[in-house]
Amino acid sequence: MSIELDHTIVPSHDKLGSAKLLADLLGVPWAPTALGPFAPVFVNEGLTLDFIQANEDFPVYHFCFRVSPQKFDEILGRIKQAGIPYRSSVRGPVDMEINTDYGGSMIYWNQPDGHQWEMLTVSYARQSD
Repeated sequence: MSIELDHTIVPSHDKLGSAKLLADLLGVPWAPTALGPFAPVFVNEGLTLDFIQANEDFPVYHFCFRVSPQKFDEILGRIKQAGIPYRSSVRGPVDMEINTDYGGSMIYWNQPDGHQWEMLTVSYARQSD
């Protein structure tokens, strides 16, 4: 079996609200009744993001989702509908633009909890994929 990332823990100041928001934006299921200390977002059959309540400060994490062009448009539509500001560069200003530098589409946003979320259609990290 190859090595696959099964889940990762995402600290949050509002685990249920944050999990629901991300699941709604991505159009994926989540478990509103927590499994143990977690509010899981089921990104796909092989990856779960487990939101955990954190009352202390925590670092900002970066999560990137590679999606099809059609799914990109669907998720971007939900981001716009939710009024979430987004940008075209990793540390740039909120410009509400789509980055097309790598032959696909890419955006970044920082809600909930300040974590940095990225969505792209073509991987710049794995050009052959």
